[in-house]
Amino acid sequence: MGSLHFEHEFGNKPLDSEEFRRQGHLIIDFIADYKNVEKYPVRSQVEPGYLRKRLPESAPYNPEPIETILQDVEQHIVPGITHWQSPNYFAYFPSSGITAAFLGEMLSTGFNVVGFNWVSSPAATELENIVTDWLGEMLNLPKSFLFSGNGGGVLQGTTCEAILCTLTAARDQTLRKIGRENIGMLVVYGSDQTHSALQKAAHIAGINPKNFRAIKTSKSSAFCLSAEALQATIKSDIEDGLIPLFLCATIGTTGIAAVDPLQPLCEVTRRYGIWVHIDAAYAGSACICPEFRHFLDGIENADSFSFNAHKWFFTNLDCCCLWVKNPSALNQSLSTNPEYLRNKASDSRKVVDYKDWQITLSRRFRALKLWLVLRSHGVGNLRNFLRSHMKIAKHFEDLVRSDKRFEVVAPRNFSMFCFKVSPSSALFKHENDDEKDEKSNEMTKTLLEKINTSGKVCMSHAIVGEMYVIRFAVGASLTEEKHVVGAWKVVQQNLDSILSH
Repeated sequence: MGSLHFEHEFGNKPLDSEEFRRQGHLIIDFIADYKNVEKYPVRSQVEPGYLRKRLPESAPYNPEPIETILQDVEQHIVPGITHWQSPNYFAYFPSSGITAAFLGEMLSTGFNVVGFNWVSSPAATELENIVTDWLGEMLNLPKSFLFSGNGGGVLQGTTCEAILCTLTAARDQTLRKIGRENIGMLVVYGSDQTHSALQKAAHIAGINPKNFRAIKTSKSSAFCLSAEALQATIKSDIEDGLIPLFLCATIGTTGIAAVDPLQPLCEVTRRYGIWVHIDAAYAGSACICPEFRHFLDGIENADSFSFNAHKWFFTNLDCCCLWVKNPSALNQSLSTNPEYLRNKASDSRKVVDYKDWQITLSRRFRALKLWLVLRSHGVGNLRNFLRSHMKIAKHFEDLVRSDKRFEVVAPRNFSMFCFKVSPSSALFKHENDDEKDEKSNEMTKTLLEKINTSGKVCMSHAIVGEMYVIRFAVGASLTEEKHVVGAWKVVQQNLDSILSH
């Protein structure tokens, strides 16, 4: 590290290693103290534009000491943060980190390599090969998804990137057969619960907006995409002269954590040569536990699979794990080989150049933090950590079910489930069915806003089957059973408050 140079905090002289250590320790101490995150309101309570009123209009002309900067972080930045690491954070999906991931990120930042091809930093590429194979084996993925089976894994930034890359590969694979002039005939499929990343990817990839299918799901099928509905939609498209291209099936949908049935869906897609991508951004982590691996049954017939280690796998943002059976399909769509990136190693089939597996050229050494997480905790402890979150979530679910004023909207598969003020409760006994549904939705919406405004906990919402529901996701690494018990009290107290007015 002696070759690194840093700017001195009071001038242009290189920062010596002792000063770097001093400032680094201050930052580490600040982060360690931040772990007492429960003292802050979970959801930020500031108003739009608050920060511009607090900070100077222009950057300082002269350097400022790190102590002054950290004071401003505490006084001005922290109040504007919604604290995703709080044990009382239950919104969206978790984005939790643990010590090993933070330390891995520090190492990655210290090395600051730009590992676009093998020769630019062989360790970065080869560790990514190894780590994605390790994780693929933990998930019991078919060998065809691993490097040893001529597939392979890559660490992307987000699921949005993973879907765009695989959709682009599927598009080009098909257009090479039918001619690029027929791009307007291609059709992309998902359900009405599929993440909006699919529609965004289809738009970027040039798919005709009229050819994007969000197939309707229902409460009776737990909001899963049915093979029968997919088959009927594909048949109708073919009759109209269109070409089925791509299906995104989801393990743990964003709105309600529904699980699309892979086996029957893949049986349908195989008849038409459709590329199947499995988005398990949130729930894929759980599948390292043998008792939850059945959710991936049928994956052997898919073409690609991704999950976010930066969600429920304790590896800080960003770290999306993507596996593909046919890496050459990505390479053919995403590779560029200008002279300044060519080298003897890259011309060899023995190495991977990850620039050809992603949208961007430059890439960070993400494998380092994932490697530290796996090594520092081990498979057994990671499984038990995930199981503990599911146990805690079940306890909260039991509390909700014990109060007749609430309704659990769909079966809980993992550590997230949805509930609402029940339209069939005694609260709405004088209204007709339509009025009950409308008033239930409005009261649930009001309840959620009161909960979040309290600052004690944070949850988020979804609209599923015309129902406004509260999403409760357990996954912060600091969350314990006492926190969900406290969250339930906040829910009850705020509903009582609404009813008393």
